[in-house]
Amino acid sequence: MNGVLITVLKRTANPDLIENYAGDAVRETRLLDPLCDQLIEGQTFRLTDPSEMPEGFCPWAWSDIHKEILAIAGGADFRPWIAREGLAIACCTDAFRPVCFKIEREEGDAD
Repeated sequence: MNGVLITVLKRTANPDLIENYAGDAVRETRLLDPLCDQLIEGQTFRLTDPSEMPEGFCPWAWSDIHKEILAIAGGADFRPWIAREGLAIACCTDAFRPVCFKIEREEGDAD
């Protein structure tokens, strides 16, 4: 397996969905600060073992993007949908405040 570098590309929010569909506790807090509070843009996580979630990573996001991490680490490519080999773009499935990630294979880090 190759090493993998995960970079937080973008935190987004859907305030209209929060307002219309979130429960009261979520709506009250997320309308004031709707972006993910666990991760920030530009934050990176270097994985030498793609089966282990890095410290400080959101467990929900890990569950959502783990298949792309394993694919990239195992040598898969997503061309022609992604412009470059060894790269995937994925996001967590939080409809209220999704986060987008860049997942890059680090060649030469194979075990």
